[in-house]
Amino acid sequence: MMLIYQLAALFLMLNIVAGMARVLRGPTTADRLLAVQLFGTTGTAILILFSLQTGNKAFQDLALIFALLAGILGVTFTRYGQAWYKQGATDPESTKVAAKEK
Repeated sequence: MMLIYQLAALFLMLNIVAGMARVLRGPTTADRLLAVQLFGTTGTAILILFSLQTGNKAFQDLALIFALLAGILGVTFTRYGQAWYKQGATDPESTKVAAKEK
């Protein structure tokens, strides 16, 4: 059973690597937001697997905190993204360019 937990955790860590590529490449703010949300849910799943593997209930508490923070982060990014949209920009780079031109 431990091997199954370890393989699942490895698969989830590979998902985080794929998500990091999406954060760096973009191309839009929405893509970056979804990748960051992926970090929160995948991190929560990894912590739950560690809890099951080690029998340590503290990892479950930490996973709950990660899940709550991921939700708050999603709301924060959504509000920040709405501010960009109202300014007519689609991503942070174009916001920087528009600020330099003014």
